Amino acid sequence: MKKISNITLVALIALSTVSCQDWLEMPSENKFESGTIFETISRAESVVLGCYPQTFDREIFYQLGMGSDACISTEGETNSKNQMANYVYTTSNAPAGCYTAMFKGIEFANVAIKGLRNMTASSNAEQTKINMLLGEALAIRGLNYSNLVRFYGDVPHPMLPFADLGTFNLSRVDRDIIYDDCIKDLQEATDLLPWKSAGLIVSPERFTKNAAYGILARVALYAAGTSLRWDLKTYDPATLKLAQRSDKTRIKELYKIAADACEKVINQKENKLIKYETVFRNLVQTKYNEEMMLTFGQMGENVNGLRTGYTNGMFCHTNSVFGKAGPAMVALSTYYYDFEEGDTRRDVAICNYGITSGNIRKMNNYVNNTIGKFRVTWKEEGGTAASKRDISFPILRYSDVLLMYAEALNEYNNQPTPAAIQALKDVRMRAFNDDETKIGTIPSSYTDFKTAIIKERKLELAFEGLRRSDLIRWGILAETLQQTKKDLIEMANKTGRYTNIDSYRAYKQEKSLEFNEKTIALSFIGFKAEPSEDEKAKLEKEGYT
Repeated sequence: MKKISNITLVALIALSTVSCQDWLEMPSENKFESGTIFETISRAESVVLGCYPQTFDREIFYQLGMGSDACISTEGETNSKNQMANYVYTTSNAPAGCYTAMFKGIEFANVAIKGLRNMTASSNAEQTKINMLLGEALAIRGLNYSNLVRFYGDVPHPMLPFADLGTFNLSRVDRDIIYDDCIKDLQEATDLLPWKSAGLIVSPERFTKNAAYGILARVALYAAGTSLRWDLKTYDPATLKLAQRSDKTRIKELYKIAADACEKVINQKENKLIKYETVFRNLVQTKYNEEMMLTFGQMGENVNGLRTGYTNGMFCHTNSVFGKAGPAMVALSTYYYDFEEGDTRRDVAICNYGITSGNIRKMNNYVNNTIGKFRVTWKEEGGTAASKRDISFPILRYSDVLLMYAEALNEYNNQPTPAAIQALKDVRMRAFNDDETKIGTIPSSYTDFKTAIIKERKLELAFEGLRRSDLIRWGILAETLQQTKKDLIEMANKTGRYTNIDSYRAYKQEKSLEFNEKTIALSFIGFKAEPSEDEKAKLEKEGYT
């Protein structure tokens, strides 16, 4: 301690010998000045890295991720999250966090894009790095604007830093214009960014060419899809309509853009499907694999993204070895039965148990089945805090690219091509451990194939922030929710396809005492009716509850 004090004192004395005038004229090393920050590549990179924390907000999987045929809120009816999940909109419950984060990221990206375009490289290596950083900034701007449009519709659309615009008062811009600009940004980004194999970007938390192509495909599909539109000149409620853009030629072009983008990724052969369970075990442990193409997490440590696994995970009691995990959103009861027997995704996506205060795995009933993809028990340690587990959120996976490819080809050709059929087949084969006898026949007509894609995206990508807006772009949100309500009533009454579901289940209670547990789901013996007393006694002797 004494030595440190002496060093501090010497430093203060040294500073006091410098003239005040000279000291005041020194430029601040911390001051952000767009005129000087882009004088070096390292500083320019810091600006681009500063964009990433504003590319995501937990509202994307929380308020805006519920209210589908796979996920609902467990909070009270007066809670704003529950209201958003049940389409009860007021002026006070609008999810403003996502809106603010997206526009912050866009402003940072606009500054970066302007600065990077004006940089001069002194070597080919420097130009490659500048191109990469510019590609990242363009991809971030395209991603953020696409999120704004899919959740908020027509929004302001600044494409320059606000310092250059000279005003903060901007009007809404037609969503078709915004989407088309997103596509331009992402197309340029795919030209500038390196493939993952180049080794210049090692983390899936930053854009590569692979990820940019995938997000380009996603944006193109949304741009071609259905959304709620109105007259931006009058804002007359009478002009509201659910429709695609009027330019049919452009819609066709958008499907081609999506298909071509996915094909680039597929043909590059740098990404592949791996075991479904491993995808999410790796995710919660911050490990990287060939399927995960873009994630949000560790670079966003000061924002809400890293609350993954708390409100959208499994239940763990506060006094358990894992600490508190309090899900406020759960898998819809009927979702469990959307999976066919043998589909390995079901028990990964849906966690059928929770951890009690005594560290016992307790089986959930149907209404308490939680989200299993982000379970804290699969982590190798507790994380920063109970509500901040340091679990990244998946933005883009290779399976999504395959399903988008299949969908885009079907839409562009008005029928599934052999390549489209193969892409869907690949996803289903992985789901059933490559057992072709279990995947069923892939449809060959346009309508049946589209229906298959709609279902497969639900099984493959639920709880990843896409289902609700996917249903909107397909123009089937209302009827899907109405059908889901009917399904829930049938399930409650054990009629229709739910006639033979279990009413009771017997399972063995076992303790879970350490992280990285191997359990995926609790095994059980199902009963259609309540077991007899003799049956119960026999089960109890065998250790069942």
